[in-house]
Amino acid sequence: MDPVRLFVALGPLGLYLAAIGWRNVRRQPRVVSGGRDTLALASALAGMVVVGPMELFFPHSAAARYGIFAWVLVLVLCGLLLVLVLLMQRPRLIIYNMSVDQLRALLGDVVGSLDPAARWAGDGLALPTLGVQLHIEAFPAMKNVSLVSSGGDQNHAGWQTLEAALRRAAAKVETSANPRGFELLAFGLIVLTALVVMVARRPHAVIERFTAASDEVKQLWKAP
Repeated sequence: MDPVRLFVALGPLGLYLAAIGWRNVRRQPRVVSGGRDTLALASALAGMVVVGPMELFFPHSAAARYGIFAWVLVLVLCGLLLVLVLLMQRPRLIIYNMSVDQLRALLGDVVGSLDPAARWAGDGLALPTLGVQLHIEAFPAMKNVSLVSSGGDQNHAGWQTLEAALRRAAAKVETSANPRGFELLAFGLIVLTALVVMVARRPHAVIERFTAASDEVKQLWKAP
Protein backbone atom coordinates (compact mmCIF):
# COMPACT_ATOMS: atom_id res chain seq x y z
CA MET A 1 0.00 0.00 0.00
CA ASP A 2 1.58 3.25 -1.18
CA PRO A 3 1.58 5.72 1.76
CA VAL A 4 1.99 8.71 -0.56
CA ARG A 5 -1.07 7.80 -2.62
CA LEU A 6 -3.11 7.27 0.53
CA PHE A 7 -1.95 10.60 1.92
CA VAL A 8 -2.84 12.40 -1.31
CA ALA A 9 -6.23 10.67 -1.54
CA LEU A 10 -7.38 10.91 2.08
CA GLY A 11 -5.48 13.94 3.38
CA PRO A 12 -7.77 16.59 1.82
CA LEU A 13 -10.84 14.58 2.84
CA GLY A 14 -9.64 14.40 6.44
CA LEU A 15 -9.04 18.16 6.48
CA TYR A 16 -12.51 18.77 5.03
CA LEU A 17 -14.23 16.58 7.63
CA ALA A 18 -12.31 18.22 10.45
CA ALA A 19 -13.16 21.70 9.12
CA ILE A 20 -16.86 20.86 8.73
CA GLY A 21 -16.90 19.32 12.19
CA TRP A 22 -15.25 22.38 13.73
CA ARG A 23 -17.71 24.63 11.92
CA ASN A 24 -20.62 22.70 13.43
CA VAL A 25 -19.33 22.56 17.00
CA ARG A 26 -18.91 26.31 17.20
CA ARG A 27 -21.74 28.18 18.86
CA GLN A 28 -21.83 30.82 16.15
CA PRO A 29 -23.68 30.00 12.90
CA ARG A 30 -21.75 30.28 9.65
CA VAL A 31 -23.22 31.47 6.35
CA VAL A 32 -21.55 30.08 3.22
CA SER A 33 -22.48 30.49 -0.42
CA GLY A 34 -23.27 27.42 -2.47
CA GLY A 35 -20.29 28.05 -4.73
CA ARG A 36 -17.84 28.10 -1.84
CA ASP A 37 -19.40 24.99 -0.34
CA THR A 38 -19.07 23.14 -3.65
CA LEU A 39 -15.50 24.36 -4.06
CA ALA A 40 -14.61 23.07 -0.58
CA LEU A 41 -16.15 19.68 -1.37
CA ALA A 42 -14.29 19.53 -4.69
CA SER A 43 -11.03 20.29 -2.87
CA ALA A 44 -11.76 17.46 -0.42
CA LEU A 45 -12.26 15.00 -3.27
CA ALA A 46 -9.41 16.31 -5.42
CA GLY A 47 -6.91 13.84 -3.97
CA MET A 48 -9.13 10.88 -4.80
CA VAL A 49 -9.57 12.19 -8.32
CA VAL A 50 -5.80 12.53 -8.77
CA VAL A 51 -4.94 9.01 -7.62
CA GLY A 52 -8.08 7.51 -9.13
CA PRO A 53 -9.64 8.54 -12.45
CA MET A 54 -6.92 11.03 -13.39
CA GLU A 55 -4.14 8.49 -12.97
CA LEU A 56 -6.19 5.69 -14.54
CA PHE A 57 -7.17 7.62 -17.66
CA PHE A 58 -4.08 9.79 -17.94
CA PRO A 59 -2.91 10.03 -21.58
CA HIS A 60 0.60 8.61 -21.22
CA SER A 61 1.22 8.77 -24.96
CA ALA A 62 0.48 12.50 -24.89
CA ALA A 63 2.79 12.90 -21.87
CA ALA A 64 5.58 11.16 -23.76
CA ARG A 65 5.11 13.57 -26.66
CA TYR A 66 4.30 16.86 -24.93
CA GLY A 67 5.96 16.35 -21.55
CA ILE A 68 4.78 18.37 -18.57
CA PHE A 69 2.28 20.25 -20.73
CA ALA A 70 0.10 17.13 -20.85
CA TRP A 71 -0.37 17.37 -17.07
CA VAL A 72 -1.07 21.09 -17.41
CA LEU A 73 -3.77 20.41 -19.99
CA VAL A 74 -5.38 17.72 -17.82
CA LEU A 75 -5.40 19.99 -14.77
CA VAL A 76 -6.82 22.87 -16.81
CA LEU A 77 -9.55 20.57 -18.12
CA CYS A 78 -10.47 19.51 -14.58
CA GLY A 79 -10.50 23.15 -13.50
CA LEU A 80 -12.78 24.11 -16.38
CA LEU A 81 -15.17 21.28 -15.51
CA LEU A 82 -15.33 22.54 -11.94
CA VAL A 83 -15.99 26.09 -13.15
CA LEU A 84 -18.78 24.76 -15.39
CA VAL A 85 -20.39 23.00 -12.43
CA LEU A 86 -20.19 26.17 -10.34
CA LEU A 87 -21.71 28.29 -13.10
CA MET A 88 -24.57 25.84 -13.67
CA GLN A 89 -25.53 25.71 -10.00
CA ARG A 90 -28.58 27.54 -8.78
CA PRO A 91 -27.83 30.29 -6.25
CA ARG A 92 -28.04 29.04 -2.68
CA LEU A 93 -26.78 29.80 0.80
CA ILE A 94 -25.90 27.25 3.48
CA ILE A 95 -26.22 28.18 7.13
CA TYR A 96 -24.29 25.83 9.39
CA ASN A 97 -25.37 25.06 12.96
CA MET A 98 -28.78 26.71 12.85
CA SER A 99 -32.30 25.29 12.99
CA VAL A 100 -35.15 26.25 10.67
CA ASP A 101 -36.97 28.20 13.38
CA GLN A 102 -33.83 30.16 14.23
CA LEU A 103 -33.25 30.93 10.56
CA ARG A 104 -36.83 32.09 10.08
CA ALA A 105 -36.45 34.51 12.98
CA LEU A 106 -33.14 35.73 11.58
CA LEU A 107 -34.58 36.18 8.10
CA GLY A 108 -37.52 38.07 9.56
CA ASP A 109 -35.12 40.63 10.99
CA VAL A 110 -32.93 40.81 7.88
CA VAL A 111 -35.37 40.92 4.98
CA GLY A 112 -37.46 43.68 6.52
CA SER A 113 -34.58 46.12 6.12
CA LEU A 114 -33.46 44.73 2.76
CA ASP A 115 -36.81 44.58 0.99
CA PRO A 116 -40.02 46.05 2.46
CA ALA A 117 -41.99 44.18 -0.22
CA ALA A 118 -40.74 40.78 0.97
CA ARG A 119 -43.43 38.15 1.43
CA TRP A 120 -43.56 34.59 2.73
CA ALA A 121 -45.49 31.68 1.25
CA GLY A 122 -44.96 28.59 3.38
CA ASP A 123 -41.24 27.80 3.18
CA GLY A 124 -40.83 30.16 0.23
CA LEU A 125 -39.67 33.75 0.39
CA ALA A 126 -39.84 36.37 -2.37
CA LEU A 127 -37.73 39.53 -2.32
CA PRO A 128 -38.96 41.46 -5.38
CA THR A 129 -36.72 44.48 -4.87
CA LEU A 130 -33.60 42.30 -4.70
CA GLY A 131 -34.79 39.99 -7.47
CA VAL A 132 -34.49 36.94 -5.21
CA GLN A 133 -36.91 34.05 -4.83
CA LEU A 134 -35.98 31.20 -2.53
CA HIS A 135 -37.22 28.37 -0.38
CA ILE A 136 -35.88 26.76 2.77
CA GLU A 137 -34.42 23.26 2.75
CA ALA A 138 -33.56 21.84 6.16
CA PHE A 139 -31.04 19.12 7.02
CA PRO A 140 -32.01 18.37 10.64
CA ALA A 141 -29.48 15.55 11.03
CA MET A 142 -26.64 18.05 10.71
CA LYS A 143 -28.54 21.09 12.02
CA ASN A 144 -27.90 22.91 8.76
CA VAL A 145 -30.31 24.89 6.61
CA SER A 146 -30.07 25.89 2.96
CA LEU A 147 -31.70 28.79 1.16
CA VAL A 148 -32.18 27.54 -2.40
CA SER A 149 -33.30 29.66 -5.33
CA SER A 150 -36.77 29.03 -6.73
CA GLY A 151 -37.02 29.53 -10.47
CA GLY A 152 -34.45 30.63 -12.99
CA ASP A 153 -35.01 34.40 -12.86
CA GLN A 154 -32.57 35.36 -10.12
CA ASN A 155 -30.48 38.45 -9.46
CA HIS A 156 -26.99 37.35 -8.38
CA ALA A 157 -26.24 40.79 -6.96
CA GLY A 158 -29.35 40.43 -4.81
CA TRP A 159 -28.11 37.07 -3.53
CA GLN A 160 -24.78 38.63 -2.62
CA THR A 161 -26.58 41.39 -0.73
CA LEU A 162 -28.67 38.82 1.13
CA GLU A 163 -25.58 36.75 1.94
CA ALA A 164 -23.72 39.75 3.36
CA ALA A 165 -26.71 40.78 5.47
CA LEU A 166 -27.22 37.25 6.81
CA ARG A 167 -23.53 36.94 7.63
CA ARG A 168 -23.60 40.15 9.66
CA ALA A 169 -26.77 39.10 11.47
CA ALA A 170 -25.52 35.55 12.14
CA ALA A 171 -22.36 36.95 13.74
CA LYS A 172 -24.55 38.28 16.56
CA VAL A 173 -26.38 34.98 17.14
CA GLU A 174 -25.24 32.26 19.52
CA THR A 175 -26.54 28.70 19.25
CA SER A 176 -25.79 25.38 20.92
CA ALA A 177 -23.03 23.15 19.57
CA ASN A 178 -24.08 20.46 17.11
CA PRO A 179 -23.27 16.98 18.54
CA ARG A 180 -22.78 15.60 15.02
CA GLY A 181 -20.02 18.13 14.56
CA PHE A 182 -17.96 16.38 17.23
CA GLU A 183 -18.30 13.12 15.30
CA LEU A 184 -17.10 14.69 12.05
CA LEU A 185 -14.27 16.48 13.82
CA ALA A 186 -13.15 13.29 15.55
CA PHE A 187 -13.34 11.25 12.34
CA GLY A 188 -11.38 13.85 10.40
CA LEU A 189 -8.68 13.99 13.08
CA ILE A 190 -8.51 10.19 13.18
CA VAL A 191 -7.96 10.06 9.42
CA LEU A 192 -5.27 12.73 9.54
CA THR A 193 -3.54 11.12 12.53
CA ALA A 194 -3.56 7.70 10.86
CA LEU A 195 -2.03 9.18 7.71
CA VAL A 196 0.70 10.98 9.66
CA VAL A 197 1.52 7.83 11.64
CA MET A 198 1.62 5.75 8.46
CA VAL A 199 3.98 8.19 6.77
CA ALA A 200 6.15 8.46 9.90
CA ARG A 201 6.49 4.66 10.12
CA ARG A 202 7.57 4.36 6.47
CA PRO A 203 9.76 7.40 5.79
CA HIS A 204 12.00 5.54 3.34
CA ALA A 205 9.03 4.56 1.17
CA VAL A 206 7.87 8.17 1.14
CA ILE A 207 11.32 9.44 0.19
CA GLU A 208 11.61 6.86 -2.58
CA ARG A 209 8.18 7.77 -3.91
CA PHE A 210 8.97 11.48 -3.98
CA THR A 211 12.33 10.79 -5.62
CA ALA A 212 10.64 8.71 -8.30
CA ALA A 213 8.03 11.42 -8.82
CA SER A 214 10.78 14.04 -9.10
CA ASP A 215 12.57 11.96 -11.72
CA GLU A 216 9.34 11.56 -13.68
CA VAL A 217 8.77 15.32 -13.64
CA LYS A 218 12.32 15.92 -14.88
CA GLN A 219 11.77 13.46 -17.71
CA LEU A 220 8.53 15.19 -18.65
CA TRP A 221 10.29 18.55 -18.76
CA LYS A 222 12.94 17.09 -21.05
CA ALA A 223 10.37 15.48 -23.33
CA PRO A 224 10.19 17.07 -26.80
